Amino acid sequence: MITGIKGTRRFRRATAVAITSGALLTTGALTAAPAQAVTTPSIVAKGGYVMNNSTGTSLFTKAADTKRSTGSTTKIMTAKVVLAQSNLNLDATVTIKKEYSDYVVKNNASQAHLIVGDRVTVRQLLYGLMLPSGCDAAYALADKYGSGSTMSARVSNFIGKMNSAAKALKLKNTHFDSFDGIGKGTNYSTPRDLTKIASSAMKSANFRAIVKTKSYTAKTKTKTGSTRTMATWTNTNGLLSSYSGTIGVKTGSGPEAGYCLVFAATRNGKTVIGTVLSSTSIPNRESDAKKLLTYGFAK
Repeated sequence: MITGIKGTRRFRRATAVAITSGALLTTGALTAAPAQAVTTPSIVAKGGYVMNNSTGTSLFTKAADTKRSTGSTTKIMTAKVVLAQSNLNLDATVTIKKEYSDYVVKNNASQAHLIVGDRVTVRQLLYGLMLPSGCDAAYALADKYGSGSTMSARVSNFIGKMNSAAKALKLKNTHFDSFDGIGKGTNYSTPRDLTKIASSAMKSANFRAIVKTKSYTAKTKTKTGSTRTMATWTNTNGLLSSYSGTIGVKTGSGPEAGYCLVFAATRNGKTVIGTVLSSTSIPNRESDAKKLLTYGFAK
């Protein structure tokens, strides 16, 4: 019994020494030189924003709440509104009207090269909208999912749904006057707002599947009922091929908008999402986005 007590005392002394040593080691660690802080990147774009997609925590801001023209990044909201329709049937078909074709020609707009008279599924239109950034596909979707007895009424109603969706997300610096980003002077958003729109859109499995697709070949139905194999649509988002973990989202450009990119990537189970607006070229918007993603993951 006495031996047991002595043993216990010895154990306590040894423990005390170990704890003291541990304390010294810990103190030593605390007084060591701090780890290199992550340097905030410098970007060419006039505006930028990055957040942790799961928590919504801001990781980077540069003129994040300044309203700017958004170009085709507007189409993120177009897709979001379509995918939010109740009883949505992605296999429903839309007949391509001459007006859609005339519109892209008149505006010299990016297009999916849809053929007048072809029957195209809603799913195919969404790929045509998001990969080659087809303004003809955007027009077809707005005409299909807006309410009204005329085409202009339906399109106007659809744009109203886009603005309602922005209000539902409590975005105060976003307004749409177009279904594709070819605005009439009041089509704008901010890096922070666009990132929130994209984050919300990415909750849809269909949206996620589309925006991470590098290329897609649609088979449409012609007027005579035969099958037409369309020229392959290639995603305009270069990050999908050049930045590991990229899962989307959408490019945009225009005389007023400059070069824009809404981007998202996942690494080690963490997703970083963000936006750059008004960069100076395609290589620069991609370089800006890569810097911000890398910085976001480091944070």
